[in-house]
Amino acid sequence: MKTKGRKKDKVNIVTLGCSKNIVDSEVILTQLRGNNIDATHESLKDDANIVVINTCGFIDNAKQESIDTILRYVDAKEEGLVEKVYVTGCLSERYRTDLQNEIPNVDAWFGTMELPMLLKRFNATYKNELLGERITTTANHYAYLKISEGCDRPCSFCAIPLMRGKHLSKPIQDILLEAKNLVRNGTKEILLIAQDSTYYGLDLYKKRALAELLERLSDIEGLEWIRLHYAFPSGFPMDVLDVMASRSNICNYLDIPLQHGSTKMLELMRRGTTREKTEALLAQMRARVENIAIRTTLIAGHPGETEAEFMELMDFVEKNRFDRLGVFAYSHEENTHSFNFKDDISEAVKSERVEAIMALQETISEELNKEKIGKTYKVLIDRLEGGQFIGRTEYDSPEVDNEVLISAAHQYLRIGDFCMVQITDSSAFDLYGIPTK
Repeated sequence: MKTKGRKKDKVNIVTLGCSKNIVDSEVILTQLRGNNIDATHESLKDDANIVVINTCGFIDNAKQESIDTILRYVDAKEEGLVEKVYVTGCLSERYRTDLQNEIPNVDAWFGTMELPMLLKRFNATYKNELLGERITTTANHYAYLKISEGCDRPCSFCAIPLMRGKHLSKPIQDILLEAKNLVRNGTKEILLIAQDSTYYGLDLYKKRALAELLERLSDIEGLEWIRLHYAFPSGFPMDVLDVMASRSNICNYLDIPLQHGSTKMLELMRRGTTREKTEALLAQMRARVENIAIRTTLIAGHPGETEAEFMELMDFVEKNRFDRLGVFAYSHEENTHSFNFKDDISEAVKSERVEAIMALQETISEELNKEKIGKTYKVLIDRLEGGQFIGRTEYDSPEVDNEVLISAAHQYLRIGDFCMVQITDSSAFDLYGIPTK
């Protein structure tokens, strides 16, 4: 549909990358609508005359997806299907100069901290009074809540500080205001996210304040699940475990990216820890929080990872039996410390190592899931799909973790409700169950 002559702008926001980008796009959406601008997120109608693309610049695959998306909308602009294309987010922050030269038909580029400048393109202003009034784009019953921005860690492989800057904690009062508003609007589960949630509070309060934040959030009436993501292992505040164990609405779940299981590789990656310290931390977590589910992320193929270090990583995974696990193939990122090393492991070998770890994890996950058969869990129903209601236990985060599948043939469940479900069967990454009365 051609948009020439349209009297009123309509904006479509396209989001790429992680949950932190989803929150950023929700803030853009809230600010645009707060300025009486017609804006949508990931519209399927294809009727917007202005497109805002919120990009990811994390690793090669994510960067390529962002570039492909930009080019697709630039082509649409040349065909007269859209009038303007704006690009924001991590890729734009990191490669703006190069991209401006290579893709000149983009109307404007904005960095990760330039929302007011983006709004100016719409003759809009940033409205502070919208703090805590964020419009969510996820299912209404759960929402991501960003507690800080940026990262101060020196990890050798990571370009996030180049794109997001230094760590900046959001004040507790601001987080509480936003959380209360989300709950008021129907949110039952809040997923706390950050580049580094372990560091929360050090800049503002001169102490790690994650435990205090969790306690304050836990006191919010109507907030049934609080889920913690992206905790850095070095310096992890152990009082968080005490709060998690004592508060029923804080999920016994922790997302803690560990990256490797070899002390040599952890040193090369500048992670500030060792395998021995990591395993001691995992043991304490499991001892202090009953039935805690631990999710981690690993990197395969970092420079210096010989077959011996890779086998040590495999042993680390087999020994520690993570509930949830993801693996990235190493991406050689400019201006990072690891870029000084030769990227001497072939893409084929990296892929083989990723596949080997995931095959091992599939076996572990299948064994852990079998142990759940016959047990009953509180499940949050996310959606109805293919004749099945699909939900999650407190041990699973949306999009990335296991799901509980319940036949819709004989019972009706309401999306966004909790129900007790007895597990009757399992597979490597799914559970099957029936609601109990």
